[in-house]
Amino acid sequence: MLAAMSRQLSRIMRPDDANIAGNVHGGTILKMIEEAGAIISTRHCNSQAGEPCVAALARVERTDFLSPMCIGEVANVSAEITYTSRHSVEVQVNVMSENILTGAKKVTNKATLWYVPLSLKNVNKVVEVPPIQYARKEQEDEGKKRYEEQKLDRLETKQRNGDVILPVINPGRGGEVAHEECWGMKVAQMVFSPLSSLLTDRQTKEPHTVGYSQSSLIHLVGPSDCTLLGFVHGGVTMKLMDEVAGIVAARHCKTNIVTASVDAINFHEKIKKGCVITVSGRMTFTSNKSMEIEVFVDADPFVDEPRERYRAVSAFFTYVSLSKEGRPLPVPQLLTETEDEKRRFEEGKGRYLQTKAKRQAQMQQAAQQ
Repeated sequence: MLAAMSRQLSRIMRPDDANIAGNVHGGTILKMIEEAGAIISTRHCNSQAGEPCVAALARVERTDFLSPMCIGEVANVSAEITYTSRHSVEVQVNVMSENILTGAKKVTNKATLWYVPLSLKNVNKVVEVPPIQYARKEQEDEGKKRYEEQKLDRLETKQRNGDVILPVINPGRGGEVAHEECWGMKVAQMVFSPLSSLLTDRQTKEPHTVGYSQSSLIHLVGPSDCTLLGFVHGGVTMKLMDEVAGIVAARHCKTNIVTASVDAINFHEKIKKGCVITVSGRMTFTSNKSMEIEVFVDADPFVDEPRERYRAVSAFFTYVSLSKEGRPLPVPQLLTETEDEKRRFEEGKGRYLQTKAKRQAQMQQAAQQ
């Protein structure tokens, strides 16, 4: 690839980037990934004479959190454009953590993002993307195949988006969890009695229902959340989604939890400044040591235009439960009560087994090499 087609960001991880165990939130990493992708995509789309534009995030392919990142480490995020179609840009992003005291480095994340360039003069207009040069014809062919696959998957996902997550009244038990919602600020908040007990022996084998851990967050979209076009940054949305998914996981297992992976995140429609967004999450599947949470983002654009609520983003997050020593713990089983919950559980099980089989195949291939 051309040298101009790469970008790197670095930032030290602070206490407000991490959970109570000192592990950096998955949403923080996702936000940095999107920032790097947005910069390189916007820069490339404005590299030739033409209509000024801003790259908007359309999709994030599945990304695995390969290794935890801790407070005090430096996150080095590198982004590279690997394919362009007429109206979209594919960006490959790698994240590496660096211990600046010892110099030790490790790869924590790899992600693929897709962007579309929107005109600054007309936000509903998608402008053409300047082509890139490929070192080999095979690279272009492989990129085109990935483009067609993600395009089809986005269409299929959007067709399934009629589902809603209804609020549950008092889902917690015994006052263990309180949930608070208000306007114009981050509003999902866990309150546990006493904090130290969260990381002590509170693991239970008792199964929990979907409603027991279901959570939601309401957020008023302000100027600091938005791009030059007045629409929400994809990274801001993903961070909010990760917060909700983390609350669902913590409610379910009552232990420290970390993001293990995120299935494809599809951005179906833009979210405008002034919208009120509702980020909702529910447990869909549990294996012995992992939890899959489905997260929706719905937008109410009633400030400037009387439009009905619409589905803006959807994704599946996978979390694992950890002990105080950072070792994986068994999680409570998910008790499904309705036919829809049972169907979603089986679908989640299928995704889990498919991912497990793919990971085992990759390990076998690596061992043979």
